[in-house]
Amino acid sequence: MSRSVRTRPEGSGQALSEAYDTALLDLDGVVYAGGNAIAHAVESLGTARDGGMRLAYVTNNALRTPDAVAGHLTELGIPAGAQDVITSAQAVARLVADEVPSGARVLVVGGEGLRVALRERGLVPVESADDDPVAVVQGYGGPELPWGRFAEACYAIARGVPWFASNTDLTIPSARGIAPGNGAAVEVVRIATGAEPRVAGKPLPPMHRETVLRTGAERPLVVGDRLDTDIEGAFNGEVDSLLVLTGVTDGAQLLAAPPEHRPTYVDADLRGLLTGQPEVSGTADEGFRCGGWTATAGAERLELTGDGAALDGLRALCAAAWTAGGEKGCALDAGKALAKLGL
Repeated sequence: MSRSVRTRPEGSGQALSEAYDTALLDLDGVVYAGGNAIAHAVESLGTARDGGMRLAYVTNNALRTPDAVAGHLTELGIPAGAQDVITSAQAVARLVADEVPSGARVLVVGGEGLRVALRERGLVPVESADDDPVAVVQGYGGPELPWGRFAEACYAIARGVPWFASNTDLTIPSARGIAPGNGAAVEVVRIATGAEPRVAGKPLPPMHRETVLRTGAERPLVVGDRLDTDIEGAFNGEVDSLLVLTGVTDGAQLLAAPPEHRPTYVDADLRGLLTGQPEVSGTADEGFRCGGWTATAGAERLELTGDGAALDGLRALCAAAWTAGGEKGCALDAGKALAKLGL
């Protein structure tokens, strides 16, 4: 069944924390960056939780265990237990467990989060291709992961052992900037072997399945900073999404987004959970209006007139760009319009 193409961010007369029962929150770039809480995250999440919204933390980072993630969140002032954390390590462990016998050996290229998740599924993590593994699982292992781990994966894969990856995010936010993610490490093994892994993490269905199974969410809202994982994952799961601009996505990328990367809502940070969302009105002929701004798509560029809150201008520009782009990404120049908003 075909689905309609989103051509503008939606409005909401209710606070999003009231309109949805569960927030499925990405961590890196949304709640924290480089281990430090992002501005307004602690207070906003506390208010949403106190108002009855369930908070679940969904991360493609397979390095840390749910206990460790929950402990870190609690230290930041965001009370959480291991049951509130869903990782790509858990999703890929379930994917492997569905394919191999209980008690099978699995070669791990990654960190403790993967090992704990595999043991939870009754599988036995091993370190060498000579340990007779029935599968190879690769996840983010941090900047200190030895190069020899990739070699062990390659040896096993060359012998015909199936290869699984927790996720393929090419980058990961850090306190010092953008660093290589698990996807970059997966490319090392892919280039050396010519093989293709089965991937569990966002935006693919195994991660959404794992999240729904563990949270029981009925009206979930995906909250993320990445178009190609968080927002596309929501699209694939056919649930609504909120993009926050505290991570890797900037205004130009948002305006150029193809349909699967277009969020339901856009806001600056997690304070967006606590408010309604303004409507974008208008048409392509008359222009799209939000707040005091009007956006149109010209022959070569996006045009923006008016004044007001920068986010309202961005929402109006989204409508103009997404309508012009249709089922593809918008290629019109947005530089002048975004500069007017300071974005």
